[in-house]
Amino acid sequence: MTDRRQYAPATQRNREAIAAVLQEYLPPQGSILEIASGTGEHACFFAPLFSPRWWITSDPDPLCRESIAAWRDHEALANFRPPLDLDVNAGVWPVEQEILEEPITSIVAINLIHISPWESCLGLLTGAERILPEGGILYLYGPYRQDGVTTAPSNEAFDQSLRSRNPAWGLRQLEDVIGEAKKGTYTIRL
Repeated sequence: MTDRRQYAPATQRNREAIAAVLQEYLPPQGSILEIASGTGEHACFFAPLFSPRWWITSDPDPLCRESIAAWRDHEALANFRPPLDLDVNAGVWPVEQEILEEPITSIVAINLIHISPWESCLGLLTGAERILPEGGILYLYGPYRQDGVTTAPSNEAFDQSLRSRNPAWGLRQLEDVIGEAKKGTYTIRL
């Protein structure tokens, strides 16, 4: 049988720093929905840290969902749910149509809004408004431009690389993301 687990080198580099921020800001109760879970490696690292809360993974890409499921099977974590086919631009997300063990109080999106069109950022924020309770946490991780300036030269190169693959992708203006997020009743953490 072929091992369907995929690997992303960035996960090893950033998971502990992200976990530290999540542990500081995520509520102590409720389920955590990870949007665009990618390979599933972050979920395997984070789920035990947030147990007994449920870690709910999702990705619109079937190959990513296969990898997430393979990581889930490999790690056998009790609070790691099977991956959902979730497109942030959908008018209704799968988690809105099922009964969950605990309501979702947090949404985590790592490296999503710059590797997708701006409409996906707006879809994420709209979905967060539907799903999260007032004061729920939406955590977005990734590089941003602030006042039109990138935070590091490597981010500028990354932005150029993203835009060469798809002109709708690229680093977002932090002020634009915050401005749109302020329309919601949740709390955004970047």
